[in-house]
Amino acid sequence: MDVKIDILTLFPEMFDIFNYSIIGRAINKGILQINTFDIREFTRDKHRKVDDYPYGGGAGMVMAAQPIVDCIRKVKCQNNGKVIYLGPRGKTFNQSMAKELSKESEMIFLCGHYEGIDERVYKYIDTEISIGDFVITGGEMACIPIVDSICRMIPGVLAKSESYMEESFYNGSLEYPQYTRPECFEGDNVPEVLLSGHHENIKKWRRMKLLVITKNKRPDLFQKLKLSTEDKKLMDLYEKNI
Repeated sequence: MDVKIDILTLFPEMFDIFNYSIIGRAINKGILQINTFDIREFTRDKHRKVDDYPYGGGAGMVMAAQPIVDCIRKVKCQNNGKVIYLGPRGKTFNQSMAKELSKESEMIFLCGHYEGIDERVYKYIDTEISIGDFVITGGEMACIPIVDSICRMIPGVLAKSESYMEESFYNGSLEYPQYTRPECFEGDNVPEVLLSGHHENIKKWRRMKLLVITKNKRPDLFQKLKLSTEDKKLMDLYEKNI
């Protein structure tokens, strides 16, 4: 599966990060394409301006419609994907959204800046995504983790599907604890069950820990989990032993 992601931005160099590590390897294998388009290249202003003062007054500058729309039109000639704007009006990004977007073969991400974009650009946008109720310096900061989260679930990007299927949030919960060598570090030992070689017991222990950690750290997530009969037994066993 060859997935194409085009990113429209004022700062293409910020996305050099995708040339490294897991995403970089996926690009080299031809599984994934990530291209950047500099919105400044599409402005008709001789000084390469892409922003202007807002009508009606107010602080800050607004990204102008013309360079953004012309950039979108150019990219649309070679990418039929949805135009996704990183902005504050959008739904807050989560793992469920990452799963759905990882099924798309083509996507276009638009990174806003300054005080936002000219309202007339919205007619060219298919969906808007936010990373939370806080202010950042530009859409690039939101785009990087969103694209990374999506890409790691594209088939072939990770070595095994289990690498992401057991991670925090994939199934609506946090992840179980992980340990590696040495067996004892500063008097703190790896739990015996993980050294036992008994795969069924290890599976149950991990499931119990996953549930307990989610309940303690993120009760909002825990309340949404559909606990099986086995899950309830594991939680009862934990409650009895604490």
